[in-house]
Amino acid sequence: MQSSFARLARALQQGRLVALGILIVVLVVRGIDPAPAHLLRLRGFDLLQELFPRSAQDEPIAIVDIDEASLDALGQWPWPRTILADLVDRLTGLGAAVIGFDVFFPEPDRTSPGRIAETARGLDEATRAALARLPSNDRIFAEALQRSRVVLGATANQGTVGNTDADAAPKAPLVKLGIGGGHDPEHYLKAYRGITRAIPELDAAAAGVGMETVEPEFDTVVRQVPLVFAIRGQLFPALSFDMLRVLTGESVAVRTGDYGIEEMMVGEHAIPTDQHGRVWVHFAPHESNLYVSAKDILAGTVDPARIRDKLVLIGTSAPGLIDNKTTPLDAALPGVEVHAQLLETILGESYLTDPDWAKGAEIFLIAATGLLMIVLVPITGARWTLLVLALTAAAVALGTGYLYVGNATMVDGSLSLVTAAVLYTYLVYANYSREESQRRQIRSAFGQYLSPALVEQLATDPSKLKLGGEFRNMTFLFCDIRSFTAISERYKDDPASLTRLINRYMTPMTNTILAHRGTIDKYIGDCIMAFWNAPLSDAEHARNACLGALSMMRELEALNRILTAEAAEGEARQSAASAGNGDTLAKRRVYTKSLAIGIGINTGDCIVGNMGSEIRFDYSVLGDAVNLASRLETQSKNYGVTAVIGEDTERHVPNFATIELDLIAVKGRAGAVRIFTLLGGAEHAATPAYQALRRSHDALIAAYRGRDWSGARRLIGECRAMEKRLDQLYQLYEARIAAYEREPPPEDWTGVYIAETK
Repeated sequence: MQSSFARLARALQQGRLVALGILIVVLVVRGIDPAPAHLLRLRGFDLLQELFPRSAQDEPIAIVDIDEASLDALGQWPWPRTILADLVDRLTGLGAAVIGFDVFFPEPDRTSPGRIAETARGLDEATRAALARLPSNDRIFAEALQRSRVVLGATANQGTVGNTDADAAPKAPLVKLGIGGGHDPEHYLKAYRGITRAIPELDAAAAGVGMETVEPEFDTVVRQVPLVFAIRGQLFPALSFDMLRVLTGESVAVRTGDYGIEEMMVGEHAIPTDQHGRVWVHFAPHESNLYVSAKDILAGTVDPARIRDKLVLIGTSAPGLIDNKTTPLDAALPGVEVHAQLLETILGESYLTDPDWAKGAEIFLIAATGLLMIVLVPITGARWTLLVLALTAAAVALGTGYLYVGNATMVDGSLSLVTAAVLYTYLVYANYSREESQRRQIRSAFGQYLSPALVEQLATDPSKLKLGGEFRNMTFLFCDIRSFTAISERYKDDPASLTRLINRYMTPMTNTILAHRGTIDKYIGDCIMAFWNAPLSDAEHARNACLGALSMMRELEALNRILTAEAAEGEARQSAASAGNGDTLAKRRVYTKSLAIGIGINTGDCIVGNMGSEIRFDYSVLGDAVNLASRLETQSKNYGVTAVIGEDTERHVPNFATIELDLIAVKGRAGAVRIFTLLGGAEHAATPAYQALRRSHDALIAAYRGRDWSGARRLIGECRAMEKRLDQLYQLYEARIAAYEREPPPEDWTGVYIAETK
């Protein structure tokens, strides 16, 4: 029992139970198949169509296009039906097997002679009577339809148009097969209340009536086209399906099984459908070779071979008539070509199938890939499991691709791949969180260990291993990396490299502090806190702290030179590798070219000793002087200098190269302090250049506090020319002077600047 609980605890710690819960949720989602999951599957099928489109086939299909050129030549649409009669006669003469109109004619032709006689003004009675005796354009068009085999287009609607039983009478009834004890086909079809079809004169003359209605999926993409429609309890075939009926002269049938419609049949063609009578269109890229301009047919300039014995669809690609559809391969495919590609799919028997067993196969794929991640990630680690994930994704992609290419069978692998990726990400995160927790425990345990110097003192006097402290005058140093948050963000995918970078920085900084007799109090992320004169006494603690700070600056310059060289070499190597492999998406290593730091140093009285509780304590310091050192480090960025030292520290190093920065009241502290920057040691302080700078700068500070704005501005120019490192400082004073010139300070102003930030 205990071992069972232990295994459960390990599983929880490794995130496996949560991951298993995620997997179960995904499996339930696939079973229910809500809209987002269904859309993901459809987009997966779209990707297969894009990767492996149907090759254009030599099927007997042609499209007579009412294109822009035809509209320019023959006038705007709708054309007089005498022109359409001529078009039908020409196509019939060229040997068209069946003609299908992807346009419909619900109203009489307004350009018929009789209509003109009724509406035209200024006609004499003889002319009006002569026009009335002429046959209507609709009659001429109907006679042309009777001389050919033409299927007219119709469209389903939910309104009041065409909602009588006479309107809803199909041209040729569909035979219902295989319903047994099940439902009629209408049960599985979307029910429409009405139909918009050609006027009776044309409808009676046509060999068939087919539905043009093509309804896209909810994401506006056309993937499936219904072959049968239910209108007022009657079944109507789709345009392409009725063209096949007219071509073969055979009856048409719909076969229904236990779970819905299974197939549509006409002649020798048994067309598999989904339960709602829809067939997946196996799209090829836009087939411009199918198109023949209507004006060229009427002009008699078309090669008869392009029409002879073909199923001819008449439709439009003209942008002004707006009959475009979005398909998996084309953002705007003329609607007539959707019907043409459906006919090619049927005649070439290149059906796409979504078999009943596909759902079970997809659930199995999800479960298999998910369990693979749950088992392997916690025990093999992120790197090797990433390889497993890649291999699994490749296997799923190749398997579904093989089924699609080899058998035109659509099995979706996208949800299983998404599941595997989500579980991989979560489990890697769980592993990372667990390791972070272990690191915290290790850091807490080793926090009991003290500095070597303190250990030596405790070895000679164990009584010091107790809570409490002593009052001392000490020097404190805080050092922080500038913009460390931004640097960490760049390494978010490579924390090991960030750790190496910090170690390379911390090591020389720590060694420098220790070499100058300092004690490392703690590391706070990228911040170093150190102090001098404890636990071992150091009479020159302020001087040693300043020497340590100058040495830290030199060490940083050396490190930055190395980082810059490594970054240049590494980026060049990565660019060459990317160019050679053609892989611009490969993971690139992050390089940092340089680091910048801020240092704050202050000297003052404090309490130093073992601070904490009786079960956990640290050797540390407390006092106002410590807090001020931290505030000075923060101010280094505002003044644009690397090191800021307090006035008490500056008094201890009179022979160092220092420049007064300001008289400042830091946040959280009532009294004002003079602060300085550290430019160099005694050697630099002895140079004529520094001494000249110090004289001009001291004069600048005096002029500024004496409200001599013009004099201060002149001295800023002199100082800036002598020391470029202080440019930001002088910009700050220029901004203050400009503000005080606009709004002078109060009479009791002493030059104190109140810092608004810590």
